[in-house]
Amino acid sequence: MKKMLLVTAGLLAALTGPTLANDRYGQRPPVIVSPDLTAPWIMQLGGQPRPAPGYRVQPSQQPRVIYRNQVAPQGYQRQAYQPRYAPARQPLLAPRTQSTQIRPAQPVQAAAVRPAPVIRNQLEPQFLPQMVDYQTEQAPGTIVIDTNNRFLYLVMDGGKAKRYGVGVGKPGFEWAGEHKVTRKAEWPSWHPPKEMIDREAAKGHFLPVKMEGGPENPLGARALYLGSTLYRIHGTNAPWTIGSAVSSGCIRMRNEDVTDLYGRVNVGTKVIVM
Repeated sequence: MKKMLLVTAGLLAALTGPTLANDRYGQRPPVIVSPDLTAPWIMQLGGQPRPAPGYRVQPSQQPRVIYRNQVAPQGYQRQAYQPRYAPARQPLLAPRTQSTQIRPAQPVQAAAVRPAPVIRNQLEPQFLPQMVDYQTEQAPGTIVIDTNNRFLYLVMDGGKAKRYGVGVGKPGFEWAGEHKVTRKAEWPSWHPPKEMIDREAAKGHFLPVKMEGGPENPLGARALYLGSTLYRIHGTNAPWTIGSAVSSGCIRMRNEDVTDLYGRVNVGTKVIVM
C-alpha cells in the first residue's frame, strides 16, 4: 500500500512539475543589489530602487535594481550618469580674496622710432634718356640744364631734344650761367680742389690729392669741362643719386648717359645752366 502511494505521488509530481516551473519563472523577479556594491559601472544600468525584504534603506543609500531583460519598467526615465565616487574637481585658479585688487590696464606707449633715411637704390623712370618735344630759341647741339627739375636737354632739330636725368649741386652749391665745353676726357683722373679737401677734412673725411680714373673714381666714365670753372658734366659711380641735389656743384649723369652725350657733342659746345 505504501508503495502504491509513492508511485501515485511520483506521477502527480511529474504531471504538475512543468506547470509549477512555468508559473515560477514566467516573470523573472528583479535582482536586488546591496548599496555597498553599487560601483559606478553598476549605477550606469539604471532602474528604480526596490528594497530587499527586511532591509531598511537609508535615504542616502538607495539600492540599484538591475532587470535581467534590460527593459525598464513603464514610466521610467533614465537619469544622466553622475559617478558617486568621482573626486572633487579642484579650481584652476585660487579664489579671489578681499585683499585682491584688480589693477587697471596701463596704456601701451609706442616706442620712439627714429625714421630711417630714404636711400634710392634704383633710377626713377622719368630720369631715363628719352626723346621729348622741346621748344627753344637755342640752336641744335646746345646743352640746356634745368637744375630745378634735374634734367639735361640736348637740343635737336624739329623742336625735339634728348633729355637725360642728372644730379645737381646740393643746397649752397647751386649755380647758373652760360659756358662752353673746353675739354673732354675719358675715364678722367680726379683732382679735388683745395677748398673741397679742407671742407671735407673739417668733417673728418680726408680726400686724396689725386685719384686715377676708373670705376671707383667719382667722375665716372666721361667728363665735359666747363670753361675755366671747377664744374664739369661727368659720370658717377653712384647712379642712384641721379635726380637728387647731392654734388658740390658739378652736373652728374649715369655712366651710360654721359658716354652717349660725350659722343654727340664737341669741344666748344654751348652749355646753359638754369
